Amino acid sequence: MGRGRQKAKQTKVARKLKYFSPETDYRALERELTSRTDDVDGDDYGDQIPPATDDWGDIRSTR
Repeated sequence: MGRGRQKAKQTKVARKLKYFSPETDYRALERELTSRTDDVDGDDYGDQIPPATDDWGDIRSTR
């Protein structure tokens, strides 16, 4: 396929995406946003972080 034809197809797809505006489902958006209210601080990985085990803390405290 030549570059001109390929570019024309990409332009067609880009134009379709630019001007496509689906109907917004506000109720689904509200359900999604309100289902996350139990996560107050937003830290999903706080329990998975291991404690610091570096040796630099000992060197800094001696100076």
